[in-house]
Amino acid sequence: MTFSEEFLREAAEIIARLDVRAIERVVEILAEVGKRHGRLFILGVGGSAANASHAVNDFRKIVGLEAYAPTDNVSELTARTNDEGWSTVFEQWLKVSRLNPRDGILVFSVGGGSLEQQVSPNLVYALQYARSVGASIVGIVGRDGGYTAKVADACVIVPTVNPTHITPHAEAFQAVLWHLLVSHPSLKAAPTHWESLARA
Repeated sequence: MTFSEEFLREAAEIIARLDVRAIERVVEILAEVGKRHGRLFILGVGGSAANASHAVNDFRKIVGLEAYAPTDNVSELTARTNDEGWSTVFEQWLKVSRLNPRDGILVFSVGGGSLEQQVSPNLVYALQYARSVGASIVGIVGRDGGYTAKVADACVIVPTVNPTHITPHAEAFQAVLWHLLVSHPSLKAAPTHWESLARA
């Protein structure tokens, strides 16, 4: 079997093993955020930050949900990292945004954050703050989900089918799953462009 065949076989197995109930629960929570006119803050680091930026576009344009990613403002992100430290950048950003119980947090992460391992501590502190103010928390994460899976109201864990490909599959399936979310009839509010052209 070639590498390409093996990688795609792993992706197919991940799809078969995804927890559909967890996905539907994420949909329900995001729909509730929209109904109470809350905002969605999407948090991610590294490749997950790039996914967060793209997802913000889709949640705003397709779902009609006010959405933001702190990592889109590189000036504030680097200023806070320089002056206050990396671990609190998201928490402080959310405080300035006056995160409140109407709002929601969506985490994209491979490991979900861990203070013990000092991996993505900024996610952990942001989620602790979100929990303290009563905001809804959902996540799409890999491995065991880390801190995100422990505190989220709903969390989709991308199954590990090959320990050497945890990161690429986790970040790839963040994209698959957020596109599922914005296409879900409980969330989708506007047609996507190419599909609307095909109907015309």
